[in-house]
Amino acid sequence: MKDRNDPVADLLKQFETDSLRGRFNPAGIFSVPKEVKCLDTAQLTELENAFRQWVDESARSDVRGSRRRILLIFLLIRYSGGRLNEILTLNEQSDIDWENDGIRLGGTENGESGGGREVQIPAQVCRELKGFMDDAPPGSPGTFFQVDPAHVRRKFYEQAKACGLPGDLANPNAIRRSRAIELLRSNVPLPVVQKLLGHSTANLTAAYVDFSDKDMRPVIQHFLDKESRRKTSARNTFFGKITRIKKGDIQSSVELVTLGGDTLQTVITNDSLKRLGLKTDSFVTAEVKAPWVIIARESAQPVCSAENRFQGTVSRIIRGRITTEFVVRIADGTELCTIVTRESDRSLGIRENDTVWVFFNAYAVILNIE
Repeated sequence: MKDRNDPVADLLKQFETDSLRGRFNPAGIFSVPKEVKCLDTAQLTELENAFRQWVDESARSDVRGSRRRILLIFLLIRYSGGRLNEILTLNEQSDIDWENDGIRLGGTENGESGGGREVQIPAQVCRELKGFMDDAPPGSPGTFFQVDPAHVRRKFYEQAKACGLPGDLANPNAIRRSRAIELLRSNVPLPVVQKLLGHSTANLTAAYVDFSDKDMRPVIQHFLDKESRRKTSARNTFFGKITRIKKGDIQSSVELVTLGGDTLQTVITNDSLKRLGLKTDSFVTAEVKAPWVIIARESAQPVCSAENRFQGTVSRIIRGRITTEFVVRIADGTELCTIVTRESDRSLGIRENDTVWVFFNAYAVILNIE
């Protein structure tokens, strides 16, 4: 696959040059040039949610099916980093590995089968694709993804506008570029990213290391597993983008917005800020231990000194002899666990499905970059 006039290839080559010069820290946090148009993880999630809402809005099954096909094309580009023409020429009978959650891109270029590259996709996307294909009316074999490219681009643009994103940031090339940056920021080795996106491995990198398809699978699987944990909202864990850092003489206040749109505040030492290499627009994971989370049976937001307050529904209660564990699901699906004594449990009188408030202060939040 030629890299000529491909801005993604230029970005990867620049990343390689800069990394060899020691410009990037181990966290994989780096600045994307202003002229490079791309979306960050939070914006990609917002765009994906807009597509899903668009699908659900249709009452007609045929229209919903057509929209769902566009959603799946978006998901395949978003999670595989494939080119639009590669996705639209996928042969659903020979290019999808249902057992290993993978697709083969570039295998039918110029009308010839075989070759190409293997790309792993999230298991959930593979299941969603299989479910849709099982429900779809029968058609010509091997043509499931054959949709007019102009129509696809137009729908991408419309959904970007629907969620307040610039249309030019949601074209297939920009989404593919965004995936490359997302992978690099998560410390996926550059040669792996280059191969996934169908670029020839740059000479400087090839001189040190090369990755076969077999070598790449555990690397990408590790990343996909980590990505899945972020999206399935592990208990007491948030993933988000830093929006503001206020540095003091000893400690710094760090504010981030989660993928669900909630604001989270934390205070860390200046030494930790420097060691983690945190800056505005960095993505981090925020964790809070269950004993630090307070629960209140209130209808209105409690007036208290805790900076982080969330309303949610009690999804599960586990009562022991000494303590009781409450699991509260907030609006974006994140589960927050809190532990109280049995005496406090009895005085609160909280039951499953009750609406409650959970809160914790900024010092209770632990940030990490993995």
